Amino acid sequence: MLHVAVAGASGRMGRLVIEQIAAAHDVKLVGALEHAQSAELGADAGGYAGHPCGVRVTQHVETAMDGADVIIDFSTGHATAELVTAAARLGVACVIGTTSLDDDGVAALRAAEEKVPVLLAANMSLGVQVLAHALRETLRLVGDGWDVEIIETHHHAKKDAPSGTALRLANVVKQARDLDDDDLRHGRHGALAQRVPGEVGIHAVRAGDVVGDHMVVLAGPGERIELTHRASSRVVFAAGALRAARWIKGRAPGRYSIGDVLGIAG
Repeated sequence: MLHVAVAGASGRMGRLVIEQIAAAHDVKLVGALEHAQSAELGADAGGYAGHPCGVRVTQHVETAMDGADVIIDFSTGHATAELVTAAARLGVACVIGTTSLDDDGVAALRAAEEKVPVLLAANMSLGVQVLAHALRETLRLVGDGWDVEIIETHHHAKKDAPSGTALRLANVVKQARDLDDDDLRHGRHGALAQRVPGEVGIHAVRAGDVVGDHMVVLAGPGERIELTHRASSRVVFAAGALRAARWIKGRAPGRYSIGDVLGIAG
């Protein structure tokens, strides 16, 4: 039996993870963590999924992780530092789906991975990992002469742009072509918007309730390839996080990715 704690337990993703745990026969929820001002403190975390389990939402990090093998974190970037520091001290593996980590969070992750296994993914979708793998292989096959543009679409309430997944796809291109951040072009406008050879275009669309679409366009003379992933439900992110939690239990300390879970390049 895998014992899991969830950080950000009353948030949109936290509730979906708890629903996945409630439906699983090999996973048990043992802790639920929220911030000190949360209105859900003291509530039964399993009640979100219609399966009360007696696990109360707490603001105390160590209480939430008591007896856990793994903690799944979908909280906020500034909360991750305290969480992973405590996890390293308690020997609890970490699956981190939180984005926009601050400098303290990044430093805490680096310190924690010296003591426990840490899996960090801006997008827990297994399909997005396959997309990144397919992009890497496509770039290898077509060579450097093809233009690359990345277009991502999310719901109108998303705060950051471009998405973490778009930046990850851009990193695949940068690594394949030995580029750096100066080669990324975020949108185009004006009279001098002609494409510069070798640049990677990144474009963000915000509309409606789109969960998350990512498309990479590779265009050569007379032809193009479009690699696309569309997420129609946030359940895919929760399911991916739980699969990662199953995989990471018992691993050696270090940094891991969803690619490691699937056995393909990160």
